[in-house]
Amino acid sequence: MDFDKDKAIALLNKIMELELAGVVRYTHYSLMVYGYNRIPVVEWLKEQAEEGLLHAHKAGELVTLLGGYPSLSIGPLLETHLHDVGDILRESLAHESESCAAYYQLLELTQGKSVLLEDYARGLIVEEEMHADSVNKMLRRTGKTSIYEVPKG
Repeated sequence: MDFDKDKAIALLNKIMELELAGVVRYTHYSLMVYGYNRIPVVEWLKEQAEEGLLHAHKAGELVTLLGGYPSLSIGPLLETHLHDVGDILRESLAHESESCAAYYQLLELTQGKSVLLEDYARGLIVEEEMHADSVNKMLRRTGKTSIYEVPKG
């Protein structure tokens, strides 16, 4: 392996921590949704929590594959006390962006040096970007095709 193994382990632990924070965040969000659309939104949030746990586990497996020690920490947990579905989705989009950035860092570190880690990073980037697209589409107003952008101010 022709890459900085310690840096890869640190990135994988960061990914694990971010994904575990996502599990807690999505579980919390699923409990805070009220209103007419509660059932499908809660189910979607639960699915995101389950997916985050799978992603965290995979990152931890790769840490041990590299001879590292999986982190017992969890990423930052943002609590704005805003529980409108739109607020939840905007917070989710910010969290997914941070996770995706960590996967890109891992890809940059391992590209052309480890097929296993490069493939892992690419696969998770695809998943995270598709997830972000789903959230982005949920934030758009009906009839609007342009990408949702967070209002400034």
